Amino acid sequence: MSTRGVSVQTLPPAGYFDEPLEVIIRGLCPKQTVRLLAEVTDDKGMKFQSSAVYQASERGEVSTESSPSLGGTYIGVEPTGLLWSLTPASPHNNFTCLDASRPLSVDMKVVSHDEPEDVLAKVTHQRRFMKYGAERRVVTDGRLRGTLFIPPGPGPFPGIVDLYTLRGGPAEPRASLLANKGFVVLALAFFRYKDLPKQVGQLDLEYFEEGVNFLKQQPKVNIFMFVFLMTVFNLCLTRKSPIESQRFFLQRILAKKQQVKDGGVGIISISKSGDLALSMAAFLSTVRAAVTINFCCFNVGFPLAYKGTVIPAFLPDPQKIVTTDQGLADISQIMPAPSTKEALASAIPFERATDCHFMFVAAEDDKNWDSVLYAELAAQRLRDHGKGENVEVVRYPRTGHFLDVPHMPFYPSGFHAIAGTVVVFGGEAKANAYAQMDLWERVQKFFRKHLDRSDPSFQARL
Repeated sequence: MSTRGVSVQTLPPAGYFDEPLEVIIRGLCPKQTVRLLAEVTDDKGMKFQSSAVYQASERGEVSTESSPSLGGTYIGVEPTGLLWSLTPASPHNNFTCLDASRPLSVDMKVVSHDEPEDVLAKVTHQRRFMKYGAERRVVTDGRLRGTLFIPPGPGPFPGIVDLYTLRGGPAEPRASLLANKGFVVLALAFFRYKDLPKQVGQLDLEYFEEGVNFLKQQPKVNIFMFVFLMTVFNLCLTRKSPIESQRFFLQRILAKKQQVKDGGVGIISISKSGDLALSMAAFLSTVRAAVTINFCCFNVGFPLAYKGTVIPAFLPDPQKIVTTDQGLADISQIMPAPSTKEALASAIPFERATDCHFMFVAAEDDKNWDSVLYAELAAQRLRDHGKGENVEVVRYPRTGHFLDVPHMPFYPSGFHAIAGTVVVFGGEAKANAYAQMDLWERVQKFFRKHLDRSDPSFQARL
């Protein structure tokens, strides 16, 4: 919608969540100053808003690709600034997507800088998580809970298990967007989700092993072949063909194609799930590639059991929580030193992983814990065991605990499941945004290199 000749459009008109975005305003007076506003509501009903102040060119135009924002929730030339600077109407809330099959509607409007009630133009931009033809399946298999995402096409594809934080529930945005890139992804919940336990005394690694096995066993019916064979089968019946021919076509119809490639699976994880990923790599030989984001290399929070072995919990010291000037909890120093008896007892033996490659990602301003320390300790342990070629460490300055997919709104503070209060997570919005874009490309290349046998980089390692 536009008034007085002013118009606003997005390029593309609709796109995927991780793709670039350009907003163009036309029909303004030369050098006119306007405010560009964006608003979106997440799946929990929380409104997120962002804004930017722009001055039109001599031609009366603004483009977020080339025009600098002079104020608002971001400053400078930031094509997707309206997205990553979205701020919750109520503080300490993260952006929540419970169903990636639903597109996200971003309402944008151009208003007069001097009269904010004077709306000059509006547009609604849709951001999708899933490609057309991709599949989303809710998983309730035995005790497993989560969501499975399958790319369009015949497959088979490399397989990835996606583990998120203790907040509960699968990470559908990341899993669905990875599926768009050609991976079968199981976003596996393990805590505070549906009928899963709300309180845990001990975690069971066999649950995660079941998740890996479930992923590897996924079949998929090729719908086009299904329709073709059903047609032929019906012709066999119509023409009274021999029973052997009928049986052959029926078997072909019912046959299911392997959906996940052989050669092992990958794990992507963040925070507490990072040490679970390390444990999976240590004990499950099918894990061949693990991305751990802002993790601890000790078994945090709960004892972990696997076939008679129990790794004790690495527990924080609540007495070390300090309060910031804003009245929020800073928990960055509450974990015991790595050299203590408690730490050594809860060390995860991931160095025993036989054929697994690791990407350790660390935010340098992580206020949840010292991610850089843990990433460097973990990498050094692999080097000490002759596996230095199997690890890479990626560090991002001025970034906080939550590094997510590109353009995901910044999450600087929120409720912490173990601390039981609102804590600071650190970082700066712009630095986080750029890190998320860089990390997204690295993650895809890493998994393709170590899981996809058809990838040239995989062939070069053989």
